[in-house]
Amino acid sequence: MSENSFYNSFDTERLKDERYDEAYRSAFQVDRDRVLHTPTFRSLQSKTQVFWSGEYDFYRTRLTHSLEVAQIGRSICNFLNTRSDLLGAEYFIDSDLVEAACLSHDLGHPPFGHAGERTLNRLMSDYGGFEGNAQTLRLLCDRIFSASKTGMNPSRAFVDSVLKYKTLWSELCDGKKRPHHHFLYDEQFGYLDWVYGGQDFPTEYTPGRVRDSFRSIECQIMDWADDTAYSLNDLADSVRAGFLTIEHVERWADENGCGVEKGTPVGDLLRSIRGNRVELMAGNRIGRYIQSVRLEEDVNFMSEVSNRYKYKLVVDKGVQSETREFKKMAYDLVFSSPELNQLEYKGDHLLSKLWSILGDEDSPYHLLSRDVSAELRGSETLAGRRRLLCDYIASLTDGSATRLYKRLMVPDFGSIGDLLG
Repeated sequence: MSENSFYNSFDTERLKDERYDEAYRSAFQVDRDRVLHTPTFRSLQSKTQVFWSGEYDFYRTRLTHSLEVAQIGRSICNFLNTRSDLLGAEYFIDSDLVEAACLSHDLGHPPFGHAGERTLNRLMSDYGGFEGNAQTLRLLCDRIFSASKTGMNPSRAFVDSVLKYKTLWSELCDGKKRPHHHFLYDEQFGYLDWVYGGQDFPTEYTPGRVRDSFRSIECQIMDWADDTAYSLNDLADSVRAGFLTIEHVERWADENGCGVEKGTPVGDLLRSIRGNRVELMAGNRIGRYIQSVRLEEDVNFMSEVSNRYKYKLVVDKGVQSETREFKKMAYDLVFSSPELNQLEYKGDHLLSKLWSILGDEDSPYHLLSRDVSAELRGSETLAGRRRLLCDYIASLTDGSATRLYKRLMVPDFGSIGDLLG
């Protein structure tokens, strides 16, 4: 295994002391492998990416999306490691670490996609909120192994690679107004403090967007790989699902003043739809997006501690503009469509009803399995019980949440032999 001076002992230190001696695996390969072999990761196969999982076999799920992000992330690493003058044979960005981040970036997402995330955040509005990225951190550090309810003891660099947001929930609260997204739970401050070795954010790193924009190079790569995947591959799913037809796209382009000539994003999409080559168009553009990046040196309050903070990922402005155009099209024609709004309404109703039934404090948790019920009853505070109930509901897949709802609400569904959840 090649020596890599890009990383030091600060980067590879784990949350808790751990003795293991594996000459054939690096610390970051261990992180990646631990994620891959968890039920939490496998459950992503039945969680919504854009369209409800299981409706059609070809739609992407959170799992297939995560696998695609991981492939793109590794390719970005390989491109930078071979092309950037700032890196070399013994000083390079670890692609295993980036892969681990990409595989993990959606672990905390609940059933029914971002609609489910918004529902749980609303239900948890008096108890610290719910956020998919904060939940990912909670899983990795506290609960990913479902049987023992423990975290995976991740390395510092790995935790930092998925830490897109660094602002606490309470820092974004404004009177009675609660933040919609992009926060950590207040109780996660200790992990944030550990990631930065006890160093406080300088005063200019104000809570919110400014602070959240401070990311390790691996986190920056993961985020661009995610942007690349969902701005292109989700587009292909939308075409196959019938949301992006030639007529719809042409009308949208006219209303938004977008060109449809050859070589323009919308024009190339229209030609690919006509020729039934949307996947090929998306694949070609993924390759271009991967090669649109470069590194710039940076100086900040952590750049002397770890090389992970010494560099910024710079993406070609034309490519960024193109992704914004594709995202706006997807939002206008797909995510804002009545069909998806109806599904989101259904998901919100379903999760809200489960929350009301399962969280009834007057007959506490008797409908839940013994281990989940015991943990809830063992919590001494209402806020603690609410967080654990939220963990449980967030862990459900689209299918298991729907089946649980039907067992509780539909008289002729299920039997006494069914397993709960």
